[in-house]
Amino acid sequence: MEASDAATPCLALCAQGARTAPPRQAKEEVGRCFRPEARDNRNVPGGKIGVEYLPGHRALVTSACQDHSMPWQQRSDTGACLSQAKGAMAGIFSRAWYHADIADFLAGGPDRVLGQLMANTNQAVELSQCDAWAIQYDILAELLNPMEGHIFWEFVIPRMGRRIDVVIFHRSALLLIEFKVGAHRFERSDYYQVWDYALDLKNFHETSHDLPIYPILVATEAPSPPAASFSCHPDGVYEPIFCSRHNLQEVLMFISLAVGAKAPAMSWTEWFRGGYKPTPTIVEAARALYARHSVHEIARSDAGAQNLARTAGRLDQLAQDAHRNHRKVICFVTGVPGSGKTLVGLDLANRTRDFHDHAVYLSGNGPLVAVLREALTRDEYFRRRIAGEKVRKGAILEGVKAFIQPVHHFRDESLHDLHKPPVDHVVIFDEAQRAWNAIQTAHFMHRKKNRPGFCESEPELLLGYMDRHRDWAMVVCLVGGGQEINTGEAGIDAWLEAIDQRFPHWDVYVSDRLQYHEYGSDWVARRGLLRPGTYTDSSLHLSVSMRSFRAENLSALVRALLDLDQEEAARELRKLSSSYPIWVTRNLDAARRWLRRVARGTERYGIITSSKAMRLKPHAIDIRAAVDPVLWFLNDREDTRSSYYLEDVATEFQVQGLELDWTCVAWDADLRFVNGRFEHFDFSGDSWKRIRSMERQRYLTNAYRVLLTRARQGMVIFVPPGDPEDPTRLPQYYDPCWDYLRSVGVRELEA
Repeated sequence: MEASDAATPCLALCAQGARTAPPRQAKEEVGRCFRPEARDNRNVPGGKIGVEYLPGHRALVTSACQDHSMPWQQRSDTGACLSQAKGAMAGIFSRAWYHADIADFLAGGPDRVLGQLMANTNQAVELSQCDAWAIQYDILAELLNPMEGHIFWEFVIPRMGRRIDVVIFHRSALLLIEFKVGAHRFERSDYYQVWDYALDLKNFHETSHDLPIYPILVATEAPSPPAASFSCHPDGVYEPIFCSRHNLQEVLMFISLAVGAKAPAMSWTEWFRGGYKPTPTIVEAARALYARHSVHEIARSDAGAQNLARTAGRLDQLAQDAHRNHRKVICFVTGVPGSGKTLVGLDLANRTRDFHDHAVYLSGNGPLVAVLREALTRDEYFRRRIAGEKVRKGAILEGVKAFIQPVHHFRDESLHDLHKPPVDHVVIFDEAQRAWNAIQTAHFMHRKKNRPGFCESEPELLLGYMDRHRDWAMVVCLVGGGQEINTGEAGIDAWLEAIDQRFPHWDVYVSDRLQYHEYGSDWVARRGLLRPGTYTDSSLHLSVSMRSFRAENLSALVRALLDLDQEEAARELRKLSSSYPIWVTRNLDAARRWLRRVARGTERYGIITSSKAMRLKPHAIDIRAAVDPVLWFLNDREDTRSSYYLEDVATEFQVQGLELDWTCVAWDADLRFVNGRFEHFDFSGDSWKRIRSMERQRYLTNAYRVLLTRARQGMVIFVPPGDPEDPTRLPQYYDPCWDYLRSVGVRELEA
């Protein structure tokens, strides 16, 4: 959209007055233009007010330039001036578009507030939004007069890609007000929205951890509720409070009285400057990255997760070096479950997706690809429709598909023309340890592609495809420890041996943890240090799980539990006891009730179990029933196919790489605790058969490793009581497992 002084008489007048005005006066000019009473003077193309021709921004730009004699559109240094202006404001408005003491807010008047809001938006703003701000101002100006504190408008929540309408810091309490201007009733989605805001601040904003938080939902035209309900959870977050414009004042007064007149524990500036350390789900992270947020905005910044940014930066360095020096490199990034490997890969793919040498994120995990694609498509569709753009979901999906692809699509493309390189110079393979070995690849090629005699493993095939580039290429292998769960998965040594034997001209960068036993590689110890062009790099390991912001060391507990290290398991469990609840029960209905009780807002919960859990049918758990992971992970509480309904159950194949907030893990007789060790079984025909293959035993153990590390906030483990009348569900199949979990300190959930 081109800037134009002739856009409207009103805009031209403001621009003329603002060209030499100080920024605050210019902002007030903007505010006056967009008050409802100035509507007749406004004729903005498309019904939107864009940043490109906002007079408030002209004032900021011209105030940053040395020469104000020329309209800003005609200046050659407009971009530099705009950057200076944005930089000057970024520190103040990166978290809120407006903030002031309540007294200053009331004294300044609506023009100053609306002008500043308009001047600090970085996107097109609907006229309806301007009017909503004006109405919100009128309501608050009438009600806040007796209150003290600090007010923030459009407070940004980066992890969610949303903004809270109004936050009030009042005597060390937080009031979050979400306005639904013109609404005559309270919608369930709005209720969850404001609750999610409160939970986000409580969980991820350092200086909000110990403050009471009051989420308030205001439907301006709704009849006043009979009486406001104030129900507080143990962490100090109140359930959302329903208000109309008519009873909002009494709610504010009640909160003010409840908070009391004692001196606040901190100032508003201390609160505002508190670190924001979000731990997004992989779906939230993908949405935010696709919407142009950086990994630094949506990920934690504390010392415990510091190497997330370091790893992302190192990969970026290596990509630039490969491009600049015409090198071919392969990098192996290791990490504990939930440490952010997928996030790092998505970040690298996202940062280069619009450039000529773009990258693609590949995964052999079909459910993960399907869920991420649908989530990004829905989010982009919703965002663009809100902006007034007419767009088809199918068109958006095509763009998403270029960003995230199933690995088999990439593999099949390599077979169409045996000489043509891929368009992508950087390829990220998630869960690279799950690539197929030569036997599985040959079987697939013969059966599905009619190519008998195929003799390459999947790593050889994919590396050969990338090696067709004449100039440069980069392959990033994201490696999870102990997560091979399917037959024919080659493990990480297949990649290293392919490089060693067929692609010696490639440089290899390996994490310093790749030789650890959980990553299944002995190549580094045998050959790595002897091979020229192989480098060990500690920045390529992610050591801290960020899946659970309440329990960073959950993976250590699960490892000890499955490795039969009871003392270590008990020790790790004690570390988690205050922040991450883990229960065990023999009553599935009690587990369902617990999940529904502890989840708040849109926190997702569900029942998960092993793909070999064949004898849970008496408990209405049938793993053979088809489950669509897209609907299970993304649809809301009203959809019977969603995880919320607690009817459809997902297995390790549907949940690997994804996560929920709360889980019930159903533990069947496929993995039994017998005489101090685990034994592995497969149900065939009408009885359980012992699994004797070491490889298949490892797959089953890893399946439970995946299941036990899916919950971000807590879990309950359901161990059936068994049935002495059913030879396939005898109590002795289950009781020792129950006893083992109780012996390490897992608490029993009462029915």
